[in-house]
Amino acid sequence: MICAGIDAGSRATKVVLFDSEQSRIAGSGIADQEVQYERLAAAVLERICQETKVDRATVGAIVATGCGRNAVRFADTTITEITCHARGVHYLMPEARSIIEIGGQDSKFITLEDSGRVRDFAMNDRCAAGSGRFLEVVAARLGVDLARLGELSRDSHQAALISSMCVVFAETEIIGLLAQGVAAADIAAGVQNAIAQRVAGLAGLAVVPPVCFTGGVALQSGMVRALETALGCAVSVAPLPQYTGALGAAILAGGLSRSPGR
Repeated sequence: MICAGIDAGSRATKVVLFDSEQSRIAGSGIADQEVQYERLAAAVLERICQETKVDRATVGAIVATGCGRNAVRFADTTITEITCHARGVHYLMPEARSIIEIGGQDSKFITLEDSGRVRDFAMNDRCAAGSGRFLEVVAARLGVDLARLGELSRDSHQAALISSMCVVFAETEIIGLLAQGVAAADIAAGVQNAIAQRVAGLAGLAVVPPVCFTGGVALQSGMVRALETALGCAVSVAPLPQYTGALGAAILAGGLSRSPGR
């Protein structure tokens, strides 16, 4: 039985097809977010079905997650991102006991039981601080694209101190640092350190290794090093870091398909 998970996030929609009988990923796809969450989700799902030669009509249960999950009305049900990321990470890295997830507009720290069930979590969802959006603003101010920002930080000799994590104030602070002649590489490294410290604040004393890093920001080189320094332990990037939420949703959809009455 092929089931689908849809992660309608703030910056992108991710779709995963999962073969629940063979316990394997059957297909995946991503697209930049649009105003119409449902239309984009349907289009990405259809595209992935075509690419994998799966008949859309044979897809079993569909679970939606992410901030736009309630807009995906063709899904059979919705499940929170916390639960879906936990399930997706446990499938990919069953040894993980802590998850750092940094997406477009929020960041999360999740601790897991040995079974992969959520033990506890903390979430920053009140502002864009410590998120992908924050990094987008920084990259624009430094005159580089987002992919280049992570590479830029590797050239840092002394990371700048970024005292504000509010996007508006941090942008003003960065302008001041540039005016003082601080290297863009040092500012980029300073921003990554500031995000890592914010995540460490979310985690508190609850960091239980192994730690898995997921979400779109996990693709930023330099962030792993910053997190390891802030947390004082090794951090591993999950395979398919952008897809863990959609993968978890698809796996959970497989459970719905096997429920009585379906």
